[in-house]
Amino acid sequence: MSGTLNKVMLIGHLGDEVKMHYFDGGNCIGRFPLATNESYTNKQTNERVTTTEWHNIVVRNKAAEICEKYLSKGDKVYIEGRLKTRKWQDDKGQDRYSTEIHCTDFTFLSNKNENSGASPQSVPQATKPAKDQVSEPIGDDDDLPF
Repeated sequence: MSGTLNKVMLIGHLGDEVKMHYFDGGNCIGRFPLATNESYTNKQTNERVTTTEWHNIVVRNKAAEICEKYLSKGDKVYIEGRLKTRKWQDDKGQDRYSTEIHCTDFTFLSNKNENSGASPQSVPQATKPAKDQVSEPIGDDDDLPF
């Protein structure tokens, strides 16, 4: 195989609300932490052990606005994207690195009907951004991304 692949698929829970950053020209970025868990049984003590891994998720433009509107802390979501590492300097001039998942596709997995009493049509179940854009709604005149 001559090509390379940079692909990440995660299912986890939001650790915080989506934080939005807006730029000149109308572009925006949404950032949020995503927690994934792994559980196993310790063979020596026979107790259940759960470890949590935190991931920094970055979503752009219309997809970011949709995430901000419909996702809340604790919601379960499927994220697909690519790894990107940023280099920056701290206050002391030391080089620091941050690894992020730049989201290219996502699916909302939490059932909002249980928490908010919303109708099934009022919460999107999936969205598939293409090149940082989300396809327009088909059929309905509402602002849902599907």
